[in-house]
Amino acid sequence: MHQHDEENVERVSIEIDEVDAPDAFGIDEILSPDALAFVADLHLEFNARREALLAARVERQARIDGGEVPGFLAETAHIRGGDWQVAPTPEDLLQRWVEITGPVDRKMVINALNCGADVFMADFEDANSPTWENCVLGQQNLRDACRRVYELNEKTATLLVRPRGWHLLEKHMTVNDEEVSASLFDFGLYVFHNAEARAERGSSCYFYLPKLESHLEARLWRDVFAYAEDALGIEHGSFRATVLIETILGALEMEEILYELREYSAGLNAGRWDYIFSCIKKFRNDPTRLVPERAQVTMTTPFMRAYTERMIHVCHSHGAHAIGGMAAFIPSRRDEEVNRNAFAKVTVDKERESQDGCDGTWVAHPDLVPLVHEIFERNLNGKANQRERIRADVKVTAEEIIAIHVPGGTISEAGLRLNVDVSLQYINAWLVGNGAAAIYNLMEDAATAEISRSQIWQWIRHGAKLDDGRVINRELYEQIRDEELAKLGGSSADRYEEAGEILDELILTDEFVEFLTLIAYDYLD
Repeated sequence: MHQHDEENVERVSIEIDEVDAPDAFGIDEILSPDALAFVADLHLEFNARREALLAARVERQARIDGGEVPGFLAETAHIRGGDWQVAPTPEDLLQRWVEITGPVDRKMVINALNCGADVFMADFEDANSPTWENCVLGQQNLRDACRRVYELNEKTATLLVRPRGWHLLEKHMTVNDEEVSASLFDFGLYVFHNAEARAERGSSCYFYLPKLESHLEARLWRDVFAYAEDALGIEHGSFRATVLIETILGALEMEEILYELREYSAGLNAGRWDYIFSCIKKFRNDPTRLVPERAQVTMTTPFMRAYTERMIHVCHSHGAHAIGGMAAFIPSRRDEEVNRNAFAKVTVDKERESQDGCDGTWVAHPDLVPLVHEIFERNLNGKANQRERIRADVKVTAEEIIAIHVPGGTISEAGLRLNVDVSLQYINAWLVGNGAAAIYNLMEDAATAEISRSQIWQWIRHGAKLDDGRVINRELYEQIRDEELAKLGGSSADRYEEAGEILDELILTDEFVEFLTLIAYDYLD
């Protein structure tokens, strides 16, 4: 196991906050000097590159704002369609019919591993409110899971971990007075504590990587993996990563992203909700790319279908898994009609994904696991995956990917009001420490609020009209916000007033805020 260089310890100043939680027993081991020194090593080695890549995002956005039309990269044409394959898939990642996702609290970790899904994605990102307590206790929960400290079935879901995105910081740990990258913090603690235990069980550390916007950002992750394996004495090429294609710029470089991570790649995933948010965000100044209310943006909408079909073709052409999008429905314990309607919609969605060629898909609730498992088992004829289906018929162009348009799309007052309502409810839940909130029988994460607030911003900016002819403006938003806040009320534990402040800061501004978490994080302890 890695031991930090004593000379380097003396040259590096590491500061860490205490964890104030009733169940924090054992946290000293999670935040041990060696573990923190390993995270500090990652920070010192890679943070400058991370910051340069974030600066490149800003520069690219400025070019798009100035009228540049993004497309496939000329300099990487040799990679697209090239004759190369990703590394062989580990045995415990061959079958991924049903993947359940959720935050890293102890109850979720135990239930998800035991629910019969093939994969559990333990989420430090969009489904986790990144309070210091949640992030550190989450590491403890995963450490215990890797050692089967609590009651687990003999056969459990394969564990994948989603660290936070490159754009986020962990303010509770500083190295030489710099806040460390949240990505490197989440990744570093997990592999430091669990790489050896995972190897002893014939597995390794597997990841989902969020919000990548370019193959250069994937290259950074590749180098982080290689560095960590070397530092921890783990066989090179042991780690695996599935990349979420949840940005429109990432969709234009999905083949290059797969190529950069090819010795670590376990595939790509269609992160549908964040993808819609990214489409709005990247083309925010273009009035011809207005996106109607969220319910009308389905996976059969042309620009959504273009990117998902291309993802399947790209993955299977290079021996990687293609994983479908989220089924966010949370079954009702009281209304069977709601359940029947929702299960019918989930069935249609998952039948289409499996027949298109996806090797698996996401669900948010254990009750959906048997339904989706049966669909994929039947459509794949019991095979672990269908990577042999190359989908050579798919010929998606860059123009089709960026043709953001929903035929017949409209905006109703109810749709606008729902965006305000759900944003307020989700931001409130996030502020009180819950990043996966059940709202109207859907499991909502940060992507929900991102879509909702970005749509309102876009509609106001471009003077979009409701289907009754009214123009969406600041005054209409403020009226609806006040009405929805009054309806929500809340208990003494709620933070709706601050949720309203954050939503205003996101919407009533000329400059688009890249991520709501960049603002809201200041409100967390």
